[in-house]
Amino acid sequence: MSKTSFKIVVADDDRELRQSLEHLLTRSGWEVDVFADARSALSRLKDLEPDVILSDVRMPGMSGLEFLAALDKGTAPPLVLISAHGDISMAVQAMQDGAYSFLEKPFDPRQLLRVLRHAAENHRLLSTTKRLRAQLSELSGIDRVLLGASDSMTALRNDVFEIADTKSTVLIQGETGTGKELIARALHAMSPRSDQPFMPVNCANMPPETMELQMFGAVDGPQGFFRKAEGGTIFLDEAGAFPLEAQAKLLRALETGEITPAGSDEVIRTDVRVIAASNENLEAKAREGRFRADFLYRLNTFQIELPALRTRGEDVIMIFQHFVTQVAETYEVQPPELTAGDAATLLSYDWPGNVRELRHVAERRVLAARRGGGSVAAALRIEEGDQDIPETLREAIAAFERTLISKSIKTHGGRMESVAEALGIGRRTLNDKIVKLGIAKDVLLED
Repeated sequence: MSKTSFKIVVADDDRELRQSLEHLLTRSGWEVDVFADARSALSRLKDLEPDVILSDVRMPGMSGLEFLAALDKGTAPPLVLISAHGDISMAVQAMQDGAYSFLEKPFDPRQLLRVLRHAAENHRLLSTTKRLRAQLSELSGIDRVLLGASDSMTALRNDVFEIADTKSTVLIQGETGTGKELIARALHAMSPRSDQPFMPVNCANMPPETMELQMFGAVDGPQGFFRKAEGGTIFLDEAGAFPLEAQAKLLRALETGEITPAGSDEVIRTDVRVIAASNENLEAKAREGRFRADFLYRLNTFQIELPALRTRGEDVIMIFQHFVTQVAETYEVQPPELTAGDAATLLSYDWPGNVRELRHVAERRVLAARRGGGSVAAALRIEEGDQDIPETLREAIAAFERTLISKSIKTHGGRMESVAEALGIGRRTLNDKIVKLGIAKDVLLED
């Protein structure tokens, strides 16, 4: 972050000090606006949008403490107070009321600049985070993937926020229906490339003999995906389906940013971010020689793992209700009430189609309600007796935990430290649940 990027509003009734502060801050690379009183400064904050405010405490008309009290705590920049009359009680009160810091005159200019820079950096960071979160919440369809309170979804949201602003390649892995393209679109929409093309490419539908033409174009023919996406993002869906010979040609484009159109020796520089996705384990394919390791390393600068819906616990109920509300608004009907039986069915079902399947079930449930009936089990087309559905929500949660823990014990060969780590719980909590749920570890490992 450059020094010239910071803006500050200074409010002080001492003309000589105002001039001295303006000179110090301007020479340090700040954009400075000075005011002789707090009320004038307050009236201009919305227009000036400073990163930090520096205010004297004792001023005629409106004091620095009154200035602080008048700020909107949700949107205002941090305020640093200075005073020649400061004492401990005033400093404590100012900090309790929300002041970023308090300095007593005469102050060390280096200390003042350090405090102001820290305040401005914190404000910029918070503002950027709020902007990204607002943009994300407005993205069409992305809530289908990022809605949820489970630990895995919290981590996923943080990853998306942090990665979006970079230029690096990203590899998104997850089962079918978990929302890989929606995540890719979110990364593009929140990036500086958002006003440039987003180019989805289905690698599984691209014959090897036409790959070079489709990706790089021809001199007197089509431009190809790389040139069409110039300045933007290419999304390589089902990247695991790319033939080895195609991977070698794409690797050069990723390494150098240069492409050569089919039938030509001309080298063209490109500026394209690549996001890839796969529902296969590409590391395993690379170990088996069915995927180029060097190509994989170029793709997974950042890696995002999308959790399967069956591992997200009670998120499934939250997401289902969200979809039901959306669909009911579309059909202009009242959303059907979620019964205990519906919740039990949602929690006990395995969701092989993940979030995509859940949305389809929600739509079928709303359409059935519009006709005066229906249930989640009916929307899933589960016949009576096909599944042993728990009768209460508590029983459904217990059944879900029993299934998840049992699968993890099998997967990790009974190594309980690994099971606890995979489930994100403590070893003691795991042991308590095994006893409470009646899980026979030895029987599981015999299967």
